[in-house]
Amino acid sequence: MAESKKYEISVAAETQYLADQSDPKDGRYVFAYNITLRNTGTIAAQLISRHWVITDAESHVQEVRGLGVVGHQPLIKPGESFEYSSGCVLTTPVGTMRGSYQMTAEDGTQFEAPVAAFTLAMPRVLH
Repeated sequence: MAESKKYEISVAAETQYLADQSDPKDGRYVFAYNITLRNTGTIAAQLISRHWVITDAESHVQEVRGLGVVGHQPLIKPGESFEYSSGCVLTTPVGTMRGSYQMTAEDGTQFEAPVAAFTLAMPRVLH
């Protein structure tokens, strides 16, 4: 089997605008996001850390790095998934997030699971 298929984690994101926690007149837009990581490879892998690049509509960038996610460093076996929810605050009604998870496979191999850019948007702002 190809090495690239051995170490493979797919990442899916869903977002939600939290109107009850946001205050647009003060430039506070709060978003929740739900992430599902699925091990589509053939070897168990542990999520060690994360790196996010969050960009608002004015091109201001925040970078977030840290160990684990929501206090966990899950071991994800082939065919299994791990899901968690978190959030972020922007100063504009629209932004994006992208990044990666740093993983360590059971055999000690380190690899990254990329997260494609996804949009954070207040309802009815984008067409």
